[in-house]
Amino acid sequence: MAPAIAFWGEDRQIAAMSDLNDTSTVLRLLETRKSASAKAMTGPGPSASDLDRILACAVRVPDHGKLAPWRFLLWEGEARSQFGEIMRARWQALHPDHGADSLDFVRGLFLRAPVVLGVISTAAEHPKIPVWEQQLSAGAVCMNILMAATALGFGCQWNTDWVAYDREIAAAMGLAPHERVAGLIYLGQALSPLEDRPRPDAAALLTRWKTR
Repeated sequence: MAPAIAFWGEDRQIAAMSDLNDTSTVLRLLETRKSASAKAMTGPGPSASDLDRILACAVRVPDHGKLAPWRFLLWEGEARSQFGEIMRARWQALHPDHGADSLDFVRGLFLRAPVVLGVISTAAEHPKIPVWEQQLSAGAVCMNILMAATALGFGCQWNTDWVAYDREIAAAMGLAPHERVAGLIYLGQALSPLEDRPRPDAAALLTRWKTR
């Protein structure tokens, strides 16, 4: 069996490929979690019951004030290609000099995985809860989705891309003016074995506060 940790350089650690996304315990999953790439994903994706479980996990996040400042959008089946046509038309309007290859790539963005799950931040001004804290909660929702999907055996990637920041696309998604895309999460199966990347040295990022 491959070692749990293989070393990269002098102060980096990189998990052995065979140990990535180890679901034997919660802690091991946290230690070895690795996203799949939306560029190399196939089916099957989560079933309706799988999605129910993933979303049930997604909402179990810190949420100051119990505001639930997020909601979900789901693209599956034909909805992916239909929305792809909207993205293609918008990209063409933004980049009229781009050719067919570029337009086809944009049209196929959501076809890279069988399921695309959008996490929408609905953060708004509140007399007690800062908008920033509400937005952080949406980020936590995205991370819970990754963890739950991985625990169920799916490959997943938290993405955004330009579509998350374009107001015309936001309108096509049905977003209100104050809403933002926190993440577009691709869900399916990885086409090839995952490879880890160098991770930061956590100890080097830690500062112990003390009086001067």
